[in-house]
Amino acid sequence: MSGAGQPSEAAVRSMPKAEVHVHLEGCFEVSDLAEMAREAGEPLPPQAAHSGGFRDLGTFLRFLDLACGMVRTREQLARAAYRFAERERASGVGYADVIVNPTHWSAWSDALTGFVDAIDAGLREAEADGHPMVGVCVSLLRQQTAAEALDLVDWLIERRHPRIVALSIDGNEAAAGRTGPRFADAFGRAARAGLHRTVHAGESSGPEGVRDAIDLLQADRIDHGVRAIEDPDLVRELADRSIPLGICPGSNVVLGLYPDRVSHPVEALRRAGVRISINTDDPSLIGTSLVSEYAETARAFGWDWDILRGLARTSIEASFCPDDIRRELLAELDRWRPVG
Repeated sequence: MSGAGQPSEAAVRSMPKAEVHVHLEGCFEVSDLAEMAREAGEPLPPQAAHSGGFRDLGTFLRFLDLACGMVRTREQLARAAYRFAERERASGVGYADVIVNPTHWSAWSDALTGFVDAIDAGLREAEADGHPMVGVCVSLLRQQTAAEALDLVDWLIERRHPRIVALSIDGNEAAAGRTGPRFADAFGRAARAGLHRTVHAGESSGPEGVRDAIDLLQADRIDHGVRAIEDPDLVRELADRSIPLGICPGSNVVLGLYPDRVSHPVEALRRAGVRISINTDDPSLIGTSLVSEYAETARAFGWDWDILRGLARTSIEASFCPDDIRRELLAELDRWRPVG
C-alpha cells in the first residue's frame, strides 16, 4: 500500500464509502438469533453457531429461511433493521442499499405493507441516532412466477414507499434455471415507472446470467456478476456501458465459487475497466465485515490507496442514495486521507 504499508482496519473504516450489496437476512449475529429463538420458544438452529461454516449456496439459503422465520413481530423486525444500520456505521459506511426478500420472512408472507413499514421504523430510529441512511431494495426470489413478480412491481409502483429504492431479484440461479425471460415484463414495468433495478447474476450462473440481467432485466447494477470474466466480450460491454458490479469476494470464497481470495476475478475485472465496488453479501452469517473485505482483498492484490479510493467512489456513485447525500459523500471522500 502506498505510503502506509498494509491497509489498517482503522484507515479502511475511516474512508467514506457506501455498501450496495448486502442482505438484511444475512446480518443476524448469533446473539440476535439466540434472542429470537428464545422469544419464539424454539431451539436455536445448530448452524447458527458456525459463522462462515456454510459451503454451498443452497444450504445457506435454507438457513436464511429458518432464521428469518423466527422474526414474527413488528418490534423484532424494526430491531433487526436498526441493528443493520448500526453495524454499517461501525464499518464507516455513509449510506447503504440493503436487500430484503419477503419470501424468506414466513410470518410476513401476507403482510408486505406491515413488513416494509416495520423495517422503515427501525431505520428511521437508527437515522435519528446518527446511523447512516439506508435504502431498501425489495427482492423477488427466482422461483417465483411471472404473475407474482408483476404483483410485486404493481405494489411498489402504487405504494411508492420513500424507503424503497429498487426492485431486486436474488436466489440460486443454478437451481432455478434461466429466469430472465420470466421476469422481463416485471422489470420492464419497473423501469418504465422509474424504479431502479438491481439483479443477482453471474454467481451460481455463468456469464449468460449477466447477459440476461443487462438485456432482459435492464439492470442498473448487478450483484456479483463475477462470472462475466468467462466472456471477454461481455466484460468489454460492462466496461463500455459503465454497468457497476457489486462484488463480494469473501462470500464467493466461503460459498465455494472460488478456492481463495487470490483466485477471485475481482482484480481482472477492475483492470479490464469494469466499475466495481466491494461488499459483504451476508456478513454476519459468513463471518466477515466490510472493513475486512476491503483490507483482505487489498492485501491479496496489492491494492494501493488510490485503488481503494476508486472502489469507494464507485460504491457511492453506484448506490441509489439521494443526490445530496451522494454529493456529500463524494466530497468527504475527496477530502479524506488515510491515517493509521
